[in-house]
Amino acid sequence: MTIKMGLVGTGTVGGGCIDILQKHREGFERHLGVDVELARVCSLSPAEAEAHGVGHLFTNDYHDIVNDPDIQIVVELIGGTTIAKDVVLDALAAGKNVVTANKALMATHWREVMAAADASGKDLMFGASVGGGIPIIGPLRHSLIANQIDTVMGIVNGTTNYMLTKMAEEDMSYAEALAEAQAKGFAEADPSADVDGYDSAAKIAILASIAFDSLVTIDDVYTKGITSIDTTDLEAARDMGYVVKLLAIAHRMDDGIDVRVHPTMIPQGHQLASVGGVFNAIYVVGDFVGETMFFGEGAGAGAAASAVMGDVLDIAERLEQQVPPKESHLCTDELPIRRIETLSMKYYIRFTVADKPGVLARMAGAFAEHDVSIHSMMQRGAQDDGHVDVVYVTHTARESDIRAAIDQIAATDGLLFGEPSVIRVEE
Repeated sequence: MTIKMGLVGTGTVGGGCIDILQKHREGFERHLGVDVELARVCSLSPAEAEAHGVGHLFTNDYHDIVNDPDIQIVVELIGGTTIAKDVVLDALAAGKNVVTANKALMATHWREVMAAADASGKDLMFGASVGGGIPIIGPLRHSLIANQIDTVMGIVNGTTNYMLTKMAEEDMSYAEALAEAQAKGFAEADPSADVDGYDSAAKIAILASIAFDSLVTIDDVYTKGITSIDTTDLEAARDMGYVVKLLAIAHRMDDGIDVRVHPTMIPQGHQLASVGGVFNAIYVVGDFVGETMFFGEGAGAGAAASAVMGDVLDIAERLEQQVPPKESHLCTDELPIRRIETLSMKYYIRFTVADKPGVLARMAGAFAEHDVSIHSMMQRGAQDDGHVDVVYVTHTARESDIRAAIDQIAATDGLLFGEPSVIRVEE
């Protein structure tokens, strides 16, 4: 049986999908009993299609794919939440199965696109939207479904993990690490989606929605990136037995879902601490399975295209076997999202302050006034401009109290220079 596929988007990942199909199409038919044929490709660049040898299949209008009665699977790989959303919704409305790698679309419009898939009676699969080639969506939706998932936590952005690894291991500054990541193609010319944490926020919204069967959108995720981290913080963490990672965190709590993205100190012995470079890792805790971790390359043409084509083949097999589509995941629970201000944990805080008498006393007073107990305080060396870095590590404290104390210190004239570095400590 031949299953015809239409591809919208011939960029890095789309090109990888074409390459996989050209290389392994005969093997797919031999091992799976299904022949997947690329019937049409759509993009803004005929040159990209020509480069992959499919120029004869090119169109610049995605409706040519959506309206083709012979195409059964539409793959959307253009990204964003505007035209991509139209492609997905139009394809479902036309009775097509859909595969997408679009994390922004899923994290923003989950309910709408899932409802459209249910209404059409077709599959909507998005395994490449989180973790690239790491098989995490499938296990959460199926293999681990017998468990109550209590925690999903991970390194889901290779760019920031690469930068933090370079800063920690080679004493690079933030600017140097970013420049190298851009030179190697790990970071975009505008790296804000990565370094400000928004890429990770979209991914943890998707993972939390699946893990807890409760809708979480990107707007629900407290998000803080790595732009205020420098080598002083990484050295201090190392001295205390910790590693700093940009973590995407989702916990099921008694009063709702705790979901957030921010730089985090984790013990050097934690499974995630040794994950370096551009690699991703996602740590999942279930009530029966216990602790599990999924590790691999989270980005790049090969990894993402592998996940996309895995979804395509999954759908193609069921079409060949005439098996009904898997149910869409509409999220049946409505757990509340916990506000970040209610968080209670330990905090690392670094201030750059004037190197003069009375400064430490005023800072200690601010902490005491807001019921923040200090575990340790250290000075990390005077700077040539008369400033000094002062590092505090607190006992378990409430986020709202930490913020109030920092705001009071920042409001003291002539005391604070620059933005404080705040790193939460996840034990």
